[in-house]
Amino acid sequence: MQFHKYHALGNDYIVLDPADFPDWNEPDFNQIRVICHRNFGIGSDGILWGPLPSRTSQFGLRIFNPDGSEAEKSGNGLRIFSRYLCDRGKADTSPFSIETPGGKVVAEIHQDSNLITVDMGSVSFDSQVIPVIGPARDVIDERLLAGDREFKFCAATIGNPHCVIPLESIDADLAHRYGPHVEVHPNFPHKTNVQFLEVLDRQNIRIEIWERGAGYTLASGSSSSAAAAVAHRLGQVEQKLTVHMPGGEIGIEINPDNYGIRMTGSVNRVASGQMDDELFEVKV
Repeated sequence: MQFHKYHALGNDYIVLDPADFPDWNEPDFNQIRVICHRNFGIGSDGILWGPLPSRTSQFGLRIFNPDGSEAEKSGNGLRIFSRYLCDRGKADTSPFSIETPGGKVVAEIHQDSNLITVDMGSVSFDSQVIPVIGPARDVIDERLLAGDREFKFCAATIGNPHCVIPLESIDADLAHRYGPHVEVHPNFPHKTNVQFLEVLDRQNIRIEIWERGAGYTLASGSSSSAAAAVAHRLGQVEQKLTVHMPGGEIGIEINPDNYGIRMTGSVNRVASGQMDDELFEVKV
């Protein structure tokens, strides 16, 4: 059973190609959890299951979190999947489309194949689209209680839900301490990804990330997109900016007319190998 592991700024995913798994319709709950486990499995922040047939795009993709749940979209996952397609000769430097449950994107691989740009689609702040409970509105500068602290937050979606919490300064402890509370806050009926946002200047922001279904994460493309869009909506940054994360940097370009996001970042190949059937004898 073949696997391919990559990381995008320390956010690591395993690509499983359905062509290599003729007996699987998709990985099941326990298979996902075991493969992603850092001790009992290969270890990763998620699984990319594709390429799949698509009626709207050249390639289809499904994304699974380490807890077995499915993610609608992942910016880093999409860049990794794009690099995999290039490595396997299924795509080249011409732009190509990928369908995810969170919407269609267009990817472009640079001549240096570890640098990849993805047109992620448009960010929405609409409570009914994200979703966030309550009346229809743009969710900007609202308040929530998480654990022992009240935060002011903005909510957004780029195909998956995000709660962005702007603060004067941030650190990893904030994400570890309050991210789990915000992820499952009743405001968010589908749970949410969480970003703690610090604006450094008009071309640079910094974020710490707690991902829904994955936990503390070194980098995230969709989180970068959502946080950059929120910072722009608040009037704090320009249309072109750099997002700094513990794992590295992602470049973001924002179309102010529709909050369309163009994201550029690196991908590195880690390993390819064979999974043994014995791997799945353990339940985690």
